[in-house]
Amino acid sequence: MAVRVLALDQGTSSSRAVVLDGHCRPLAQRSQGFAQIYPQPGWVEHDPEEIWQSVRVAADLALADAGVPPAGLAAVGIANQRETTIVWNRATGQPLSNAIVWQDRRTAETCAALRAGGLAPLVRERTGLVVDPYFSATKIAWILEHVPGARALAEAGEAVFGTVDTWLIHKLTGGRVHATDCTNAARTMLFDIRGLRWDPELLSALGIPPAMLPAVWPSSQVLAETDPAVFGAAVPIAGVAGDQHAALFGQACLEPGAAKNTYGTGSFLLMNTGAGPIPSDRGLLTTIAWSLGGEVRYALEGSVFVTGAAVQWLRDGLGVIARADETEALARSVPDTGGVYVVPAFAGLGAPHWDPYARGAIVGITRGTGRAHLVRATLEAIAYQSREVLDLMTQDSGIALRRLRVDGGAAVNDFLMQFQADILGVPVERPEVTETTALGAGMLAGLAVGAWSGPDELAARWRVQRQFLPAMGEAERERLYGGWRRAVERARGWAAPG
Repeated sequence: MAVRVLALDQGTSSSRAVVLDGHCRPLAQRSQGFAQIYPQPGWVEHDPEEIWQSVRVAADLALADAGVPPAGLAAVGIANQRETTIVWNRATGQPLSNAIVWQDRRTAETCAALRAGGLAPLVRERTGLVVDPYFSATKIAWILEHVPGARALAEAGEAVFGTVDTWLIHKLTGGRVHATDCTNAARTMLFDIRGLRWDPELLSALGIPPAMLPAVWPSSQVLAETDPAVFGAAVPIAGVAGDQHAALFGQACLEPGAAKNTYGTGSFLLMNTGAGPIPSDRGLLTTIAWSLGGEVRYALEGSVFVTGAAVQWLRDGLGVIARADETEALARSVPDTGGVYVVPAFAGLGAPHWDPYARGAIVGITRGTGRAHLVRATLEAIAYQSREVLDLMTQDSGIALRRLRVDGGAAVNDFLMQFQADILGVPVERPEVTETTALGAGMLAGLAVGAWSGPDELAARWRVQRQFLPAMGEAERERLYGGWRRAVERARGWAAPG
């Protein structure tokens, strides 16, 4: 029987389902959006039940399009928005509150207090992360403190925590399984990435009962079966990874030094560093890339909070564009930005600054600045932020960047990809299959059930659709980048208390 794998890619603004064949080619794909909830400035929430329903709708439609019933699937793989935090009642399955999304900054002051209390070195040593509202730990603590009855339920073992993968596994298995994989666990600020266990010191420091936490599994292994009453058949859930880790795998970045950038709501750059974690003192994160075949691989990561979301802001917030695909032609309609820089620090700045008090800025405006200049500057900001991170990765790893593999929604924008190559000075490669997050989740699931022989077979199937070669001179590259760095300094610390 032909191999069919369902990959569920649960993202920040939509859920996508992709049915893959035995050659790792998409047979069908569907997506379903859901609401973004902004209760206060800096707060971002999702309805967990709406997340689940969006996954169900996307999966049902994709399977119908492919003509594959659930019983015809070899495996299900899950990739998910990371750090987003859900706490629910173990017995009833009801969420205690909305999910607190990775972008949410409500715990900035808590993080500042933890840093002042000296916790940052322990967090860096054990987890490879920095103390920041981005990660799950302080979100869990906030729910325990602010949601009525949450702490009592947690201490009684009746409230459980999960990132979105854990929530989906809970739903898919009819509530039978409470589990995550090591890549998602590594993003909570509570997981020892060397010892591969939840860290008791960090749990104690945050006041989080250990009983809340899910079991931690490898990224590629059968950890459960779907409940036939929920999904229509008992299908192995065999691959789980945070979305950026799945994309790194889906881009066949299997060797140390291989790097990818996913341009989504934010941009996430990961470089495979091999069998050992490489610590960073330059603001990057050390994280688990995946666990496969009994071996753990590590990565360096830089997270840019706002990239694609800046294009959404042009469309929905300013009304400068009607559709995202207008940006390429508008950017090409002017020779440059006219000296304008956009710093889209709407939710603070991620790597390498880790400044939750930074705010968005537009600098260099003159009377001659028009709509096209603003659009072009917004696209260029995506590339500048990516260069900031990649420069630091090469310094930390000691490995020169030879090429960058790209995916995500904005990777289809040829202007942006060419400017990315120009500002980096290395080729940018866009694959034939751009749904690399779903692809990676499907690959990890398929490997666990023997659909493919191993990672080498999967790497051989990766194909480049277009390569963008740098065409900008070194002097111009550094002049433009120097202007960007000046603009960032204007945005830093803007909303700091006092």
